[in-house]
Amino acid sequence: MRAAYIHGIRDVRVGEAPEPEARADDIMLRVASVGICGSDLHYYLEGGIGLDRIREPYIPGHEVAARIAGEGAERWGFAPGQLVAVDPARPCGHCERCEEGYPNLCMHMVFHGAAPNAGAMSELFTAPRNAIFPVPEGITPSAVAMMEPLGVALHAIGLARIRLMENIAVLGCGPIGLCVIQLARLCGADRIYAIDPVPYRTRAAEELGADRTAASFEAVADWTGGQGVDLVIEATNDGSAYEEAGEIIRLGGRVILAGIPDGGRYTLESYQLRRKGATVKVVRRMGHVYPRCIRLVEKGLVDLDAIVSHRFELADAKAAFDRQAAREDGTHKVVICPNGLEP
Repeated sequence: MRAAYIHGIRDVRVGEAPEPEARADDIMLRVASVGICGSDLHYYLEGGIGLDRIREPYIPGHEVAARIAGEGAERWGFAPGQLVAVDPARPCGHCERCEEGYPNLCMHMVFHGAAPNAGAMSELFTAPRNAIFPVPEGITPSAVAMMEPLGVALHAIGLARIRLMENIAVLGCGPIGLCVIQLARLCGADRIYAIDPVPYRTRAAEELGADRTAASFEAVADWTGGQGVDLVIEATNDGSAYEEAGEIIRLGGRVILAGIPDGGRYTLESYQLRRKGATVKVVRRMGHVYPRCIRLVEKGLVDLDAIVSHRFELADAKAAFDRQAAREDGTHKVVICPNGLEP
């Protein structure tokens, strides 16, 4: 089969890969659409994330929409060709963190699409039946691929514990930030302020529910009369965003960090966060959220298709990564369709 490999910094090549084996309760899948995530870009632009480095070429891709391709999947209630969402995480289910209900913090996690574990940017992929979630008719493969970043946003919203009529600032209007804005509106937020230096991103934020937008966080102080917001949800690749969050929360405010900073470091002047008695929480992937993500899309409560801006065939994977990395020309989410373009 054909697959895209990241070999190193700005080095993506399409080549041959052995077909995966469907073992035990695994099901063979034909990949319909796979998104390029911000974490994929860290591997592409920096050669890794933190201590996780590219040691040898690997197949990325953890935002996965696929169709059932394996024989015998009917015995588990799947139909041939059925469109499904695929959770890339494989928690052990037995460690202390898993048993406490935090599978996203599993002590023995295997996460497909994070080096060195092969992801789904290939024609075929396998997953255990408990990681596969059927989606209703009418939902596009592109939207299904976006359910993984929606899941991260949903986990961030859960950590935030939004109260009715709170004022919120979202730093970063990439795909996760745009999902956060929609979810915050559903949770009853009052004013939602969205900050991003890229104009087309702030326009999208306004279309998806933000009340006011700006290129810089300083605008929040003006909008709130210097009082700050109740909650900041950070979803950027900017190492200064942690410090900026401290500048714009109110006394006793809350900060949720969902982004991964370039270079793996935040800059931090501690004065504001300490003086304001801030509560800070960090998002680590997500838990068991796919069923809720599917219902949100099915009921029309979030719009994921609006975030998918470009689609590429597998042969053009390098061009897809370059477009996602450039963040220009209206690029929000780029997806790759390994078996031919789908919506």
